[in-house]
Amino acid sequence: SASPARRRVLRAAGIDPLVLIADLDEDTLVAGLAGAPPGDVVTALARAKAEAIIAAVGASSDPEIAAVAADGVVLTCDSMLLLDGELAGKPKTGEVARARWREMRGRTGDLLTGHCVTRMSGGAVTAVAAGGASTVIRFSDVSDAVVDRYIATGEPLEVAGAFTLDGLGGWLLDGIDGDPSSVIGISLPLTRELLSEVGVDVTTLW
Repeated sequence: SASPARRRVLRAAGIDPLVLIADLDEDTLVAGLAGAPPGDVVTALARAKAEAIIAAVGASSDPEIAAVAADGVVLTCDSMLLLDGELAGKPKTGEVARARWREMRGRTGDLLTGHCVTRMSGGAVTAVAAGGASTVIRFSDVSDAVVDRYIATGEPLEVAGAFTLDGLGGWLLDGIDGDPSSVIGISLPLTRELLSEVGVDVTTLW
């Protein structure tokens, strides 16, 4: 994952991952999933990232990456905000982020995170487990001036839902109902469960 927040969560939880980034056209993938339940969309994106990473691992001559195929775990995630039945990913531009914040403020939304854990051994995939987590976000009813100042920082442009919990965006939330790590980008409880499904005890990765 390209997300530094996900890396921070994992490292704080005792895991220092090898970071590989999947080269995917996420917008096209989401468009192809039109009509699917929102939770299925984010999980499908996590699965697609896993497939891309596994292909890259199999084609790599880098010894560190090849070691993953020999005996390793690939963990991929994707997050989107569900509001009024519509999914929103990274806004990418200030205009889109501003419009989203003016719609979100004073309301609640659901931050959905899809996870896929793939076990590799002997150069092949031996097990796959995938699932999703949902956390309610209560957005503060902030003013236009505060929204504009937040947009000007650049922080919300490259994060799902145009906000963070563990950054400047945390000042603009009234609270959450659910798993904080999931909001940051990777649910530790769900990841522990998925690792168990593929036969890995998370404590062996510390």
